[in-house]
Amino acid sequence: MASLSCSAADLMPLLGGTATNTTAVADYICSRFDTIAAKLSDTTYAIDSTYLLFSAYLVFAMQLGFAMLCAGSVRAKNTMNIMLTNVLDAAAGAISYYLFGFALAFGSPSNGFIGRHFFGLKDFPLPSFDYSYFIYQWAFAIAAAGITSGSIAERTQFVAYLIYSSFLTGFVYPVVSHWFWSSDGWASPARSNGDLLFGSGVIDFAGSGVVHMVGGIAGLWGALIEGPRIGRFDRTGRSIALRGHSASLVVLGTFLLWFGWYGFNPGSFLKILKPYGESGGYYGQWSAIGRTAVTTTLSGCTAGLTTLFSKRLLDGHWNVTDVCNGLLGGFAAITAGCAVVEPWAAIVCGFAAAWVLIGCNKLAERVKYDDPLEAAQLHGGCGAWGLLFVGLFAKEEYVREVYGGPSDRPYGLLMGGGGKLLGAQIIQIIVVCGWVTVTMGPLFYALHKLKLLRISSGDEMAGMDLTRHGGFAYVYNEDDELSFKPGLPLGKVEPTNSHHNSPPEAEATV
Repeated sequence: MASLSCSAADLMPLLGGTATNTTAVADYICSRFDTIAAKLSDTTYAIDSTYLLFSAYLVFAMQLGFAMLCAGSVRAKNTMNIMLTNVLDAAAGAISYYLFGFALAFGSPSNGFIGRHFFGLKDFPLPSFDYSYFIYQWAFAIAAAGITSGSIAERTQFVAYLIYSSFLTGFVYPVVSHWFWSSDGWASPARSNGDLLFGSGVIDFAGSGVVHMVGGIAGLWGALIEGPRIGRFDRTGRSIALRGHSASLVVLGTFLLWFGWYGFNPGSFLKILKPYGESGGYYGQWSAIGRTAVTTTLSGCTAGLTTLFSKRLLDGHWNVTDVCNGLLGGFAAITAGCAVVEPWAAIVCGFAAAWVLIGCNKLAERVKYDDPLEAAQLHGGCGAWGLLFVGLFAKEEYVREVYGGPSDRPYGLLMGGGGKLLGAQIIQIIVVCGWVTVTMGPLFYALHKLKLLRISSGDEMAGMDLTRHGGFAYVYNEDDELSFKPGLPLGKVEPTNSHHNSPPEAEATV
């Protein structure tokens, strides 16, 4: 926005009259202009801060979406456990991100690897960012932890959740976000010293790699080290579906996440009141924010529809849970490039993301990998595709608007911008996988060796709600208090002609 400025020396020749009167009038007029300019500056800060806070609230609302999605995707006997872990992600993540995480991510000035200022928000706020920025980034950090909890659901000790959630939000995630989002990060596209990776830096606008891949890869290692749930594969290695107990909660959670994604992606602009070019026009950052909402919507919807018809052809039925996961895969994929691609390209992104998710799920079954929410496949696999997508389809005009920089800045390979941006995106995939592997892998392995990771087989069969949390999440009969008596498992109500020699696992799926 162009600033208002006034100089008495400039006005005096235009006012005429005696020198004394002219100077007094000019000074008065300039003081009025200075007051107006100060008010406009205050208004700009207030509007941008309000926009960022509103976006932060939307992203935080995604925690409710995660909770509903997780609850619906697990069996009823583990509902309270998975809901509690989602609450824990937000609560423990707030403390660890306040004490360490924000400083390690955005503590400038720093080196290219890690931040080193603002521990406990000391010497805060600054002209560059305010408390609203902290809230927004905290909401992103706990989203990464929420992704991981889905991969290790139904078989993980509660203390393990507490340890990994604090470590992920307080150290692992902040370092990655520093690399790609801080002005000091070695791969940041907005690096303050202008020394950009491959002349471009990595474009991960809202976090396909920083958030989704980090959470997905962490969940991958947790699930691999724990092993599959009891009954997930039979003795011959054949896959057996352990379906979640509530498709209604899955759909509710998906819509809440969809709603929150409009804070996740468009909100990552951080400011709304910024013109592109001369002030006074209709086109500015507010237009780019609207376009970002459009690309986000189109990618998710395309992925959901592609999954719907693809699974119908592959499995022979219409599955609402698969469609919901397809939608989320499309959103996770477009998150990296939502601000720098055309709407038609978002459709391409969503179509490919659906097949990436289907392929990852087929691979998971083949290698006997068990992820109750398909979190590693969805967020890790689709997130990686999203980074590659940016390197292929980023538009030159949009890259310059969002990131500025030199006129020869690289953009998408298929858009005529060469392969440098694609190379930077591949580097991000490699380093994110490597960093999360060398940090979260040993942590989960140590918890496993200390017998702090997986619950006992007996507890797993009975359900963690009963054995670890004092009772079931649901009261099936108001006159029956079995739901609240430890040691009395609640079995299925079977038809009168059902077989009575069903395996124990069938009774444990309530």
